[in-house]
Amino acid sequence: MPVEPAEDRSLSPYTGRTRAHWEATADALLAAVAPYATDDQALYHFPRDRTSSAGRLSDGLEGYARTLLLAGFRRDEKVLERYARGLAAGTAGVWPRVEDRSQPLVEAASIALALRLTRPLLWDRLDDGVRQRAAAWLGDALTAEPWACNWELFPVTVGGFLQEVGHEPKASRAAIDRGLERIEQWYLGDGWYTDGHGRKFDHYNGWAMHLYPVLHAWLADDARLLDLYAGRLEAHLGDYARLFGGDGAPMLQGRSLTYRFAATAPLWLGALTGRTPLSPGETRRLASGALGYFLDRGAVDGAGLLTLGWHGPDEAILQHYSGPASPYWASKAFVALLLPPEHEVWTATEEPGPAERADAVTPVGPPNWLLQSTCSDGLVRLHNHGSEDVRYDPYYTRLAYSTVTAPSPSYDNSVIVGAGAGRTRIVPLGVGEGWAASRHAVSEGVEACCLVVARGAVEVRAHLVSGADPGTAVRITGWAARDGARSELLPVHGLSGAGEGVTGDGPSLFVALVRLTADRDPLPLTDLVSVRVTTPEDTGSGAYDVTVIWAAGGTACFRFDGSGGIVPLNGGDVTGIP
Repeated sequence: MPVEPAEDRSLSPYTGRTRAHWEATADALLAAVAPYATDDQALYHFPRDRTSSAGRLSDGLEGYARTLLLAGFRRDEKVLERYARGLAAGTAGVWPRVEDRSQPLVEAASIALALRLTRPLLWDRLDDGVRQRAAAWLGDALTAEPWACNWELFPVTVGGFLQEVGHEPKASRAAIDRGLERIEQWYLGDGWYTDGHGRKFDHYNGWAMHLYPVLHAWLADDARLLDLYAGRLEAHLGDYARLFGGDGAPMLQGRSLTYRFAATAPLWLGALTGRTPLSPGETRRLASGALGYFLDRGAVDGAGLLTLGWHGPDEAILQHYSGPASPYWASKAFVALLLPPEHEVWTATEEPGPAERADAVTPVGPPNWLLQSTCSDGLVRLHNHGSEDVRYDPYYTRLAYSTVTAPSPSYDNSVIVGAGAGRTRIVPLGVGEGWAASRHAVSEGVEACCLVVARGAVEVRAHLVSGADPGTAVRITGWAARDGARSELLPVHGLSGAGEGVTGDGPSLFVALVRLTADRDPLPLTDLVSVRVTTPEDTGSGAYDVTVIWAAGGTACFRFDGSGGIVPLNGGDVTGIP
């Protein structure tokens, strides 16, 4: 097995990791999977007590394709030889065909991208017959109908390679144009895509919606496309870099979390294209921090294989499509190795990431998120007031996520009304400096308008519940703390010490102070903030007014207008802050 290089705390004071560590990790992962290939090298069956919904044959193809992608980024000729043998056998009748909305379409994209990256080392050395069979097998992806989401980019990726090698150039061009045109409907500006129809914001922004178009444009040397897609990536990275904790953890939100350090791919891609707001040292610090975060917490088992989970094995974060080889989409992280050793991203001294430099509360417009980070403990919190995908709950529709917590089956960060704890039909109501708001359905006929106002580690959460019968029990929950973090919830209005209350006649307001912190001895919440609630009787307008007064200076005022809206009375700005 490859030997782990020594740490270099001079060049990499935060992580100790250098390019040699990335190379060694890639080598170790590739060496570990080799014994699990079939004799013809066409399928990789890993020893897991699980089969995806696509079946064992497709899972074996997935094992080949995703580890080939890693080999493609590593570009080791000896390793690529075994994948060349597998390609010859797989396209001779072993692999399932690429059909509409089938898993082989996903894997065809990984194979095509790897072949494009390594063309002189692999494709150009194949016999003509193997090339013809492989092109024909891949060619089915040009017309296969994808699911309406990031899958639209798989025919694009296959088409990019096949066009380059001269196979069905018109069909390849059509597949590229069609896929790139379709994703335009999901681009919402400022570097953010939704992954298909609706408001599905997650890590697929980085490791799919940006990755495939940018790599296609870069490999095609298409200046126009590269300017378009790398420009969008650059805008995205300004927000995206804020989703990594000081310990290296990416945000634990969304689906396919078992892909783990694939979350670093867009960071490296920005450096590769020269379109990034991040310094070279910051890019490597964030990416190497994430790699180390997972490697130090059980991502790889005793046999050197990636486990199905986040840290170690964890069934809770898997989806029906997760198979034994699914974690190897983490291979995308090794786009890093396309950057040569002399590139400044490898030679610059590491610099701290956003969560380590200063406390920040950052509004993110398109997903209607508020990102809250504290440098004393390196925690990052994501207040979710605009992302929804109930198919994969609880990782989309909770009010908040963080880099140190996982959503609890008992409904953390939720508004529970009677027996209803749902959060569907989320309507963003705005996001601004220090605040975010949304409205959602809790259950049939019951809605909640939710506001968070944040500074430092402190959160003021206010929820207006409407549509429930008078006397209905309400419970407001906070963070499900773990990993050395501590959660607090202090009632302010309408709640008892347990975060419980009851509805009155008409819409009812519930307010609490909330905090997630890893600081040992934080100041009491009431020393940091106070809240004044003006009831509809007092306002004379049928509305509740909530005024947040920060002890360090500044006030923010909001009106719950009673018709499902939340209006910032002073523009949502916190006034009086030095």
